[in-house]
Amino acid sequence: MISEEANEPEEGPISEDEVSDVVTQPNDEQKHEIARWVADGMGLSDIQKKIYDDFSVVMTYMDVRFLVDDLNLTLVDEEDDEVVEEPPEAGGATEVSPEGEGIPESTGGVKVELNTVNPPGSMASGSVVFSDGERKNWAVDQFGRLGLSGGAEDYKPSEEDIAEFQKELDSALRGKGL
Repeated sequence: MISEEANEPEEGPISEDEVSDVVTQPNDEQKHEIARWVADGMGLSDIQKKIYDDFSVVMTYMDVRFLVDDLNLTLVDEEDDEVVEEPPEAGGATEVSPEGEGIPESTGGVKVELNTVNPPGSMASGSVVFSDGERKNWAVDQFGRLGLSGGAEDYKPSEEDIAEFQKELDSALRGKGL
């Protein structure tokens, strides 16, 4: 015959007193320590583990996220530590004067620039300065069609400039991931 004592768990059921002993929020001193962890660049999941390990406070990931927000703390991304210098922008593209100043020197006579902000309906856009100094704006639509606009309406670049423009544009778009 099996005794009833063998079927009961060794620890027994949790009493109401034991449930109320579970701490779910850190105290003010612990919050200051958490603020230091955030300032040191620690991530939320690491903070969650450290809160439990160091303070025996049980918190979900979302509880930790809300705590960080309530304390007005800003999580530090490792990517934000690197300062990326961007070239000056004017209207989404590098400004070029009619004399060709500000155009980076390249091996050919055709200079292609990409805009940082594209007009609606365009996958990419920018400007081109042909070897004879004529400037045109260009755009590639969502279907991959290239269009030129601006400048003199009757202007037609030379065959060599067209071939070089296509090569430079292809290189620039590949560099952008398109």
